[in-house]
Amino acid sequence: MTQLITTELVELDRNLGNDPEAVIRHLASKVAATGRATEVEGLFADAYAREQKTATGIPGGIAIPHCRSAAVVEPTLAMARLSPKVDFGAKDGPADLVFFIAAPDGADQAHLKLLSKLARSLIKKDFTAALRNASSEAEIVELVDGALADKPAAHATAPAETVAAGAAAGSVPAGSATGTSAGSPARTRRLVAVTACPTGIAHTYMAADSLVAAAQEAGVDLQVETQGSSGAKALDPAVIAAADAVIFAVDVDVRGKERFAGKPVINAPVKRGIDEPAKMVQEALAAADDPHARRVPHFGAEEQAEQAAAEKGEHIGQKLKRALLTGVSYMIPFVAGGGLLIALGFLLGGYDITGVADKVVLENSFANLPEGGLAIYLGAVFFKIGALSMGFLVPALAGYIAYAIADRPGIAPGFVAGAVSGFMGAGFLGGIVGGLLAGYIAHLIGTWQVARWLRGLMPVVIIPLLASIVASGLMFLVLGGPIAGLTTALNSWLSGMTGASAVVLGIILGLMMCFDLGGPVNKVAYAFAVAGLSAGSATNQAPWQIMATVMAAGMVPPLAMALATVLDKKLFSLAERENGKAAWLLGASFISEGAIPFAAADPLRVIPASMLGGALTGALTMAFNVTSQAPHGGIFVFFAIGNVLMFIVSIIAGTVVSALAVVALKRWAAPKTTATVESVPATV
Repeated sequence: MTQLITTELVELDRNLGNDPEAVIRHLASKVAATGRATEVEGLFADAYAREQKTATGIPGGIAIPHCRSAAVVEPTLAMARLSPKVDFGAKDGPADLVFFIAAPDGADQAHLKLLSKLARSLIKKDFTAALRNASSEAEIVELVDGALADKPAAHATAPAETVAAGAAAGSVPAGSATGTSAGSPARTRRLVAVTACPTGIAHTYMAADSLVAAAQEAGVDLQVETQGSSGAKALDPAVIAAADAVIFAVDVDVRGKERFAGKPVINAPVKRGIDEPAKMVQEALAAADDPHARRVPHFGAEEQAEQAAAEKGEHIGQKLKRALLTGVSYMIPFVAGGGLLIALGFLLGGYDITGVADKVVLENSFANLPEGGLAIYLGAVFFKIGALSMGFLVPALAGYIAYAIADRPGIAPGFVAGAVSGFMGAGFLGGIVGGLLAGYIAHLIGTWQVARWLRGLMPVVIIPLLASIVASGLMFLVLGGPIAGLTTALNSWLSGMTGASAVVLGIILGLMMCFDLGGPVNKVAYAFAVAGLSAGSATNQAPWQIMATVMAAGMVPPLAMALATVLDKKLFSLAERENGKAAWLLGASFISEGAIPFAAADPLRVIPASMLGGALTGALTMAFNVTSQAPHGGIFVFFAIGNVLMFIVSIIAGTVVSALAVVALKRWAAPKTTATVESVPATV
């Protein structure tokens, strides 16, 4: 098996920058320099995105940034002993020991187990002390290899999923974590736990070991199921049944949550299992003694999304935003594929294909081509497939909004409410309302306490049936008509926008697309555009104009950052210049996220500059009546863009303005932030 760490991957007592971004970027460059990753920026982007989800600093002056990345060729460890320390978000202060764990998307189980073992070793004080005292890179490599091979006895650890603290009943002193009185037989308190994080490499296993150690100190029998990348061994059902309470230290959904139904539960992010394991154990013991404590729902995962939101303290606005973004994210694949197919249908069959597509598809075949030949036949097929795909736009939006609120029992009522919205002409707005109604009604029904024999029918029959009746009934009887009227009025207003009013709309859409680069505001503008796409026609091109405006403005930020790195290289770090090369293609493809690395490093200058160019592009595309029948693809769907020359001109104009603005802001608006990174010798 390839060695995970080498001396070339170790930095001792170096200044790698003042923030996690600089440190992670430098270590990613070391991984790429050794040939273990195909590119620096792709690896950095994946690792930094993981860091932004949950800080990787842990108690003891340690940080473990990690990720899975398509850029990684083989599993790798890179290590830095920092001077000065850098704050990675640990509660006890900045870190001086940083281990960067980089795993390929398809890493094998053997490598993943070694990476997980290394992460577990880092919570052992004697191991970290040895790392701090090491005098050479070779000594660091030897220490790490020893920990992975279990050579130092003090570093060895049994798999968390099989470890039990205080395993023998009666081994705990009377009254110690048992709730028994002095002189009575002691009963060992029993807990079970599940740990899981998005990548499943480091935090999953470190949280498990920390919880086990804390339970041992408290005299509690704790067994942990680690749902990580290196495999998971499910807890024995008998162990779960005997447990007094359950701890979920997770950042992702718990697999097989229904196994814990009825148990008192403590739910927290996985990092809390590392930072505050003793508190979590005590909270679980308290929950076991509290008849009113929150419990795992009896019908499995149906309330999981809502429970997780409650545990994390989400307010109603956050829940609503999460539900809407979930619906939009699931809707987009239907729209992207369908819109491109419709555009291909127009390319091959012309605009008139809309009136004859059904007849051509049903009455003709390759052996019996229609008048006009193969192009007309394929155009009709592509158009029809695309139109059917686009027909799922509103039902998918509503269905997955409901799913985000009520989990699986919400899907069917949401889809039905969305279909009702489409039938009544309520469109995109009706889909949102119907999805919210279906989700909250399904969730409410799911909270009913029913007889045990009825619980199995709740998620598959009763909840979908009742929620569909109530939500779709309200759409038919009360809400559908008014929302349809509002939708019709909105479409008429948009269709009638010309001149200055259309330009103003273009400016607003351009600003929204560039404000958060793929975030909620960007998605609202994009969803608004794709929702109206199917309503466009040769006589009503306003929806197509909006789509072209949104796509063109969304292309500006990455293209502008790419151009800026060419105009003045000294203002950007080596890694940013490398990212600029990739941003050309990302921008041309309408992937606004290509500008995120720049915005994350310097948001106060990059975002305003991007919005300035995006507003200009939005105004120009509206002024020049540019249209797009494709919802995605950027310049590569030129065949679906009307007035393509002015589409390109508008994008170039916005790109140049944003690039010049960001260069000017970096030069004169504030002190440069790249100096620290640039002062570190490049390794690639």
